[in-house]
Amino acid sequence: MNERLHFADSGEAADLAAFLGRLVHYDRAAAVRLQAGGGALAVFGRPPSFEVLAIRTVRLAAPVLTPLDLTVSAGEFLESVEEAPAAATVPRPVTGPPWTGVLPPRGGWRQLPGLPAPEEMGAAVADAVAEFRARDEALPAQHRTRSERDRIGREIWSRTLGDTELPLRAVHAAQSLGFLRPVRSTVPAAAPRTATAPDAVALLAAGSWLRLRTPYGSVAMRRPGLGGGLGALQVRPVRTPG
Repeated sequence: MNERLHFADSGEAADLAAFLGRLVHYDRAAAVRLQAGGGALAVFGRPPSFEVLAIRTVRLAAPVLTPLDLTVSAGEFLESVEEAPAAATVPRPVTGPPWTGVLPPRGGWRQLPGLPAPEEMGAAVADAVAEFRARDEALPAQHRTRSERDRIGREIWSRTLGDTELPLRAVHAAQSLGFLRPVRSTVPAAAPRTATAPDAVALLAAGSWLRLRTPYGSVAMRRPGLGGGLGALQVRPVRTPG
């Protein structure tokens, strides 16, 4: 029988379902890696195009007795999430894509300076989207090809944010996944508990990794100039915090 997970409350179940739904929206065949230990479940996904790992941590009603670590279909896991009992059934494991064997380190993170306020990050993404649309519309008909649009997109989204090393595509991913949104001044029990203060949005580094952490989830990627992307990484099946 497949394992049953019980979440801390219905809000945790709803937030998990929203995250899985966004991943499936970008890729109907999306897979997620699940790691449960102690009183939390970490869910890792990789939405196409953004070239980042998305990480969502969910509080559990009670610590798991046996650590869980496997890759499953995001769609099947989404279908099993029930808000009323605040529970979900872990689907059968699947053979995951290469990224599922490549996770950020669990510890050793240090905060980096220079990260703009969330409102400024949102404005930077909006400006980049507007620039892409304007440049796309300005292309002559004979040059309006997928490869040319991809080239423009790579140029824009590879730019770094302010004085940081963080590419704009990571900020775009965080916003698209619902991780960059106003932080509630009073956090109800149903809210994610990865952080509770407005200053919890932070840029962190550990070795060759960067992580944009928000109260609602994180995106992680290799630091520019140290391998880039996710394809050339050493496989290390380790756990990470949300």
